[in-house]
Amino acid sequence: MTALSLLPSAIRHDAAVDAWFDADDGAVRRHARRWFDRLRACGPDVFELIHDGHPTACVGDAAFGYVDAFSAHANIGFFHGASLPDPARSREAASGCAT
Repeated sequence: MTALSLLPSAIRHDAAVDAWFDADDGAVRRHARRWFDRLRACGPDVFELIHDGHPTACVGDAAFGYVDAFSAHANIGFFHGASLPDPARSREAASGCAT
């Protein structure tokens, strides 16, 4: 079993996460915020913080997802996401490489 990424400083609603989103009003960051809002809505045990410079969502203190925004694209990632079932093979790009 893979060890969980524990982030004990995560809190229910971290003002630093909001400040990260508010620091840039560009369309890409707004798109990332919509995804992060979906992570926040996953349940009452979702906590958050800025980890490695990115808004990160946790279940309790176990990290499960994060977002980031760049000049032309946004990322959403999941801790240990490659180990999640993918019966539709949606993580596989047209080149055949896993994304």
